Amino acid sequence: MNLRLAYGVAMAMMWVATATAQDQSITNQVKAATQPLAAPQEGTLPAEAFRVLPPSGAEGPQITPYLLYQTALAWNEDALRRERWSKVRNEGDLLKLRAELRASLLEMIGGLPKKKTDMHAAITGSITAAGFHIEKLIYQSLPGSYVTALVYVPDNGDKVHPAILVPAGHASNGKDHYQALCQRLVLRGYLVISWDPVGQGERSQFWDLKAKKSRYNLVCAEHAVMGNLAYLAGTNLARWEIWDGMRAVDYLLTRRDVDGERISITGTSGGGFQTALLGALDERIKVVIPSCYITALPMRAENRIFADPDSDPEQDLFGLISKGVDHAGMLLMLYPRAMMVAAATLDFFPVQGARSTYSEVSSFYKRFGHGDRVEFVESYNRHEYSLSNQEAALRFLDRFNGTPMRHGLAAVTEFSDDDLRVTKSGQVLVDYPESRTLLQLIAAYSVDPSHRSLKTLAELYRDEMDPDVASWAVRPYAGSAPPMELRWEARGSYTAGKVHIDRYVLHHSTYLEMPLLHFHSEARHPKGTVLWFSLDGKASEKDWPQVSRLVSEGYEVFSFDFRGLGETRMNYRVDFSDASSPAQGDFDQAYVNPRGSVLSDYVYNSLLTGRPYFLQLMDDIKIAELFVLNRDPHLPLSLAASGEAYSLAIRFQQVDPHVTILAPASAPILNWSTLVAQGQEQWPIALLMPSGATLQARLK
Repeated sequence: MNLRLAYGVAMAMMWVATATAQDQSITNQVKAATQPLAAPQEGTLPAEAFRVLPPSGAEGPQITPYLLYQTALAWNEDALRRERWSKVRNEGDLLKLRAELRASLLEMIGGLPKKKTDMHAAITGSITAAGFHIEKLIYQSLPGSYVTALVYVPDNGDKVHPAILVPAGHASNGKDHYQALCQRLVLRGYLVISWDPVGQGERSQFWDLKAKKSRYNLVCAEHAVMGNLAYLAGTNLARWEIWDGMRAVDYLLTRRDVDGERISITGTSGGGFQTALLGALDERIKVVIPSCYITALPMRAENRIFADPDSDPEQDLFGLISKGVDHAGMLLMLYPRAMMVAAATLDFFPVQGARSTYSEVSSFYKRFGHGDRVEFVESYNRHEYSLSNQEAALRFLDRFNGTPMRHGLAAVTEFSDDDLRVTKSGQVLVDYPESRTLLQLIAAYSVDPSHRSLKTLAELYRDEMDPDVASWAVRPYAGSAPPMELRWEARGSYTAGKVHIDRYVLHHSTYLEMPLLHFHSEARHPKGTVLWFSLDGKASEKDWPQVSRLVSEGYEVFSFDFRGLGETRMNYRVDFSDASSPAQGDFDQAYVNPRGSVLSDYVYNSLLTGRPYFLQLMDDIKIAELFVLNRDPHLPLSLAASGEAYSLAIRFQQVDPHVTILAPASAPILNWSTLVAQGQEQWPIALLMPSGATLQARLK
């Protein structure tokens, strides 16, 4: 189905599913518009003059209209995926679907490196234990990109062993955190390799030599900084994480003590993510067991702000829902290899999604004669690879690797991080100063001519998910907002001297509300109309001097809140792992923190569902523009953007060249390619545009 048509269908489904019998007459709107505000003190304006919506109440988690919109869109895109999958009639259809999903997944991560270079693998030390030994390994997955790993080798007399990869999840000490699982596997006869993901363990990319620690944490925060820049470059942090794992397979195949036909993988949380993607993209891996990761992504879009707000850009592939992949697609790419899903009942990866995804994919296995190759296991615990799930996974591995069946889990010996250290200092960038950082690899990717976007920003804006705002009907609000229509509602007015402030709510897209202020005088406005906006929200009392000056100069001014900002933001501050005391931080800063916040999760949800938040900000400008032009289509239209929103304004002009921009005396201009080239660590998450850095050559 054409994506634009699919988007329209999804929007229509949203409205039909939620339309109610609420009727609100225009008479009531006009009556509300005449309600006066208390008089201000001389020379000031009250905050209430700029408020359109009722106060949101006490600080706390909320299901906002924007979150409802995002969740509904995700579910309707999932319905389109299921419809597509329902057309599989035979195994040939299934294999064709599998190939299409693989191509989509590769596109989402920006492809894989084209050449496998010499790994220069070296053992830097070893540890002797009861029944096995641990080899400390370092290898280069790409020239200058060093990976620290531990190889657990059985001392059981066998010359050749089945092998298993254990990718590390989000733990500050990386691979060391998963030593117990690795020991249980090696004592079962498996040769095990576990490595540090970039940004964790011995692979910090932001190491402070003086402080001897990362500038961020080594759980998710480094991933957030690198992953956000990777989006701008037209790729994803997952590209390099998966490549590190593929090179680990390459290393295993160089060893004489490894049976190359018996390679498996299991990991939990972020390791479960790597397990699913590595299994999907590397068919040399025969048995795949992701733990505490698989769910249905619409459920993840709904709960992430409240349950797991840390930024994980590598897990939020651009288009993962809208392109019909989701976690179900990752699992389907494993067909017909052996696959087990391990889940936890109390996980923040919703277990209901794990069950439904497994059921959907396992039905194909059963339908085409491979039902014995899939299994689902669940334990009653929070986000962890429980002992009972580990035992079930080991039995599954033994069955498909032809090893003796055992019961119970072996006792393990806990080694310290110092014991397991592969490098002398504990950090690759310290021991190997010639290393290429991940930021350097991202920058190199962005300037590679083969990765340059062939589309302009205007073409990307008008892609198949463009809501085509200019074609919408504009009508008074009467209790509901059908898709592809704009419904306006008057919410009161205020007069300050010669300036009138009219307040409106613009209802659209079934769920969304746009608070809007109209500043005007009784005189004519020979200079036309100005749309005034900022990333903090519409104009407020602090902006009154600037707005009133524009009115006095002959403009009428309209100012509005972007979705998820201003009055439409969630009155909630998340608690994420990189904030030592988030409750004491500034609310405004906490709300937009790119390493974990309400806004960053809104942004990642928008990427999953296929229309970046940055383009949705442009949609909001178009919606305000539509309302203004519906009132008087003949007045010239200008944009006045405050602060960092000026970068949005100059890019909007590329989409709509008819508007002019009132340039401020000084305003920062955010350049995507410069951010990537310089490895800029902090910048407004709202301005994240996938492939933005590859478009710069075509931007003026």
